[in-house]
Amino acid sequence: MYGDGPDTTPASGQHVGNIRVLGGVYSPELGNTRDVHVYLPPSYAHSGRHYPVIYMHDGQNLFDASAAFADEWQVDETFERIGRDGIEAIVVAIPNMGAQRIEEYSPFRDKRQRGGRGDAYLDFVVHTLKPAVDARFRTRAERTHTGILGSSMGGLISLYGFFRHPGTFGFAGVMSPALWFADRAIYAYVAPRQGWAGKVYVDIGTGEGRPLVRDARLMARLLRRTAARPRLNLMYVEDKGARHNESAWSGRFERAVRFLLPRVPPDLHW
Repeated sequence: MYGDGPDTTPASGQHVGNIRVLGGVYSPELGNTRDVHVYLPPSYAHSGRHYPVIYMHDGQNLFDASAAFADEWQVDETFERIGRDGIEAIVVAIPNMGAQRIEEYSPFRDKRQRGGRGDAYLDFVVHTLKPAVDARFRTRAERTHTGILGSSMGGLISLYGFFRHPGTFGFAGVMSPALWFADRAIYAYVAPRQGWAGKVYVDIGTGEGRPLVRDARLMARLLRRTAARPRLNLMYVEDKGARHNESAWSGRFERAVRFLLPRVPPDLHW
């Protein structure tokens, strides 16, 4: 239906590397349509290999400063650089829908009646978008090699999605997560997940304020306590002085993916 063929186009704009556009991806779960950008690793064109996949939220902010809300994450530059170390992945950049962002990025409704469509959003990613990506690109479709990553509300839905769809996502990047949303409902959701396996990266900037740092520390302790193998399953990072913005997340992105992704020797073909 979509993919690296006649139904995709090269991305335009200020980016590096091979980025394709899946135009007009319709979500029957949400009743909306969006263009999805797919970054392909440096070796994709000539290796014949299959690659891990990271589904990332707020896709406008990942590759192109001219399309970003503020600064871009430089995800393309980062992967072009670390690809030389054998760390490669396909990145599926899912743009937010503007005013619908909070609705889609939380399964919980808050006191102001925001949020609540997070399950439908994840169903879109898992049941509509992922099958299209797997069908058209050389992915490693199994759980171990499929991840979800975002920041702020995107961090919240990534953490929730990791536990909501354990058969799909084997790792999650949870950057400056909005754990406070809906009276911190995420803690009660995560607490029963005893013996969870996979990898979760959680971070926070100490310049984001004491309440957010406190929340992140509490979640890190909870995850460490419930993990099957805490030393292998979890990385928690506090970035001294960093604030809640794209520049900070860009600066920590490489550390996150180096923890989450396996290093593959360049001569190994999957």
